[in-house]
Amino acid sequence: MLDLLPDLFDQYPEQLSLVQVPFNDYGKNIIFSGEIVTVACFEDNSKVKELLATDGTGKVLVVDGKGSMKRALLGDMIAENAVKNNWQAVVINGCIRDAGTIATLAIAVKALGCNPIKTEKLGVGDINIVVNFAGIDFIPGWTIYGDTNGLAVSEARLTLGEL
Repeated sequence: MLDLLPDLFDQYPEQLSLVQVPFNDYGKNIIFSGEIVTVACFEDNSKVKELLATDGTGKVLVVDGKGSMKRALLGDMIAENAVKNNWQAVVINGCIRDAGTIATLAIAVKALGCNPIKTEKLGVGDINIVVNFAGIDFIPGWTIYGDTNGLAVSEARLTLGEL
């Protein structure tokens, strides 16, 4: 399957909400779905690192970095840990770094852009709260879907047989 969202919207137009901002694809995997886990942080990826070091089977980490383009909230080492811990994807309202390496990893990564500067580690951030960006509430426990067509969320998990 090369496209997921068009088929989902054809079958479930009333159950899905489309994210209103285009995100760039960085990981090797492009198509994904999973349970939303959230982090809200600003130029500090301590909580991102903490969560991606836990079991992410069937989950997608949605990071509200407040749209900051000044620091990267995900780099190659944390992304490698996410792969090791079975995370489906990471969606960042902010930047990543090490884009070349992340492109080789078996995980989907969507972000606004790249910045080579790492964050400070201050341990600041909130985990599993409702975050809002790109015109959507990202609610922990809901499901997020992504492909090259964009991102969408639904309260209940929707299936096409291949998911």
